[in-house]
Amino acid sequence: MIRHVVMFRWTEGVDDAHVAATTAAFQLLPGLIPQIQSYAFGRDLGVAPANFDYAVTGEFASVEDFLAYREHPDHKRLVQTFVAPYASERVAVQFTVG
Repeated sequence: MIRHVVMFRWTEGVDDAHVAATTAAFQLLPGLIPQIQSYAFGRDLGVAPANFDYAVTGEFASVEDFLAYREHPDHKRLVQTFVAPYASERVAVQFTVG
């Protein structure tokens, strides 16, 4: 099992409406990309000031399934529309679970 974790910080001025629209877009991906085995995402709770603003985690059966997700047009469209133009910083990691 491969777990993918990505976190990002929003640029100044990103409002609650954009965060809600981003969350709504992420909610659609499991129904569009069959390689996603589990998916969780959301804004940071704000309990530690140095945290990133938003995180996404996904689990995939194999590296190939993760790569299919990463290259999937619906995933790319979401990133290009809701994340890349609005994120000032992004970090990610993929690792084996189990």
